[in-house]
Amino acid sequence: LGNHYKVEAFLGEGGFGIVAKCRDTKTNRAVAIKVNKNNPDILQQAKLEIFILEQLRRLDPDAANIVQWNGFFHDGERVCLKFELLDQCLWDYIQDPNNRRLPISEVRPILGQLTNALSHLGSVGIVHADLKPGNIMVVNRYESPVKVRLIDFGLACPASAVMPGDRVGTVGYSAPEVMLGLPYNEASDMWSLELVAVELGTGVPLYPGKKYYDVLKFIIEIQGQPPDHVLDPGVYTEDYFTKDNYNQQHGQRLFVSLIKEMLALDAHQRITPSQVLRHPFFNPGLSNSLPLTLKSRSLRFKLHRDFQ
Repeated sequence: LGNHYKVEAFLGEGGFGIVAKCRDTKTNRAVAIKVNKNNPDILQQAKLEIFILEQLRRLDPDAANIVQWNGFFHDGERVCLKFELLDQCLWDYIQDPNNRRLPISEVRPILGQLTNALSHLGSVGIVHADLKPGNIMVVNRYESPVKVRLIDFGLACPASAVMPGDRVGTVGYSAPEVMLGLPYNEASDMWSLELVAVELGTGVPLYPGKKYYDVLKFIIEIQGQPPDHVLDPGVYTEDYFTKDNYNQQHGQRLFVSLIKEMLALDAHQRITPSQVLRHPFFNPGLSNSLPLTLKSRSLRFKLHRDFQ
């Protein structure tokens, strides 16, 4: 690659291209090089990643627990990014039978280092947007405590540049606001970090799923449904949720509420005619403010059709 990098091994592959272990023939040092595909969209993404990495040069990689970037070069039309060579990703580390479920004594330093990394990213206004075990590298698996670094800033962006509807990250680690198409910020990285922490401590993902719908279903079953003020402005909310039709049960609850106020034993607390007419029971727009519920049958049919 380039003028003086010899490829020794392939370390990973993704939609962007490949990551290779290379030998710098001038210094004889091993490095990791991310080779982006010669594709207009990928090249544009590589330029954005370089912009982010330039911002991160203000940080000390060791102090911030982020990978050290050593610049870029062109190999023909391909953009190649140079990074320090690290041991293995956290995903591979926890696939080792000995590390499948880490004790709290090991989870604590890893979680602390990753929180430190997010704190440093926040100090320069950057959202990583794809935090997951595959984007966390173990510096040396034989060291104790394990040291980790955050890598892959291909989807990272300034928090001030986030646009509603941007879907970033990996299904199973994306925050609800990302799935719903809401503006997101550094808090979305904290959501992803929490899921990584649970996976380290239990050995299994908290919210498994290959589709956003499946993940949202798990979230609702475990944590409850997001409030309507979160759901309502979502660009993609209607893809997953539908408003309940006005139903007898909902009307009965309002009716009982009204009757109780009308039958107050203390005359001074009894509702007045004008208050009765302002009661939600008489609200003509009630059907437009009913709760949202997760779609079921219709969406499952759509997903089933997608798999055919």
